[in-house]
Amino acid sequence: MTVRGIDIDVIHKEIKHLHIGVYPPAGRVRVAAPERLEDDQIRLAVVQRLPWIRRQRKELQDAARQSTREMVTGETHYVWGARKRLRVVARPGRAHFEVEGTRLVLYVAPGSTAEERRTYLERWYRAQLREKLPTLLSEWENRLGVSVPKWTIRRMKTKWGSCNRESHAVWFNVELAKKDPASLEYIVAHELTHYFERGHGEAFTKRMDQHMPDWRKRRDELNGMPLAEERWES
Repeated sequence: MTVRGIDIDVIHKEIKHLHIGVYPPAGRVRVAAPERLEDDQIRLAVVQRLPWIRRQRKELQDAARQSTREMVTGETHYVWGARKRLRVVARPGRAHFEVEGTRLVLYVAPGSTAEERRTYLERWYRAQLREKLPTLLSEWENRLGVSVPKWTIRRMKTKWGSCNRESHAVWFNVELAKKDPASLEYIVAHELTHYFERGHGEAFTKRMDQHMPDWRKRRDELNGMPLAEERWES
């Protein structure tokens, strides 16, 4: 559902009252609605809350911009849900990352810019996902009896994943490499379940309940975890 330019995820549940939530990283809006409510009623409720929704989205987006760092020693970055303190080592040779306990070490040529370092980090995150996704996809293909002909890693502003129900192509947000591996598995299951169900209604939730009983917990943890870099005090 789209309301005045804002995409809304609507989930019908056995609840008494409608709930609207705005979630990081980019202010995704999700509505949990009683099963008795029709789309027009939900749309009206969203329109009435639009000023609040827009304020929440702006706060999240402003926070994301303000938290951009310069890729220097002392910042922290998340790797598979664990907070790692960045250490930058300037030396000749190919730029690369290594995980050493609680540290994420970047070996990079002297004089590299912050933008170049951010590019190296994104490439490294993509490599982390490319390493884990084939096994997860194979497992869930077998579990659901489907086939994924093509998958891609992208930087997406509002979604953790997406799929094309006609071609069965799937896209994954590069930011998932920062999250707990359980979150990545949830997104794999979520997107492949869309092969069967277009929306997030009762049929979708029943399939998710059947194949991943704790999917709601994983979803909430994914949406609640920090996204951007932080700076640790020395």
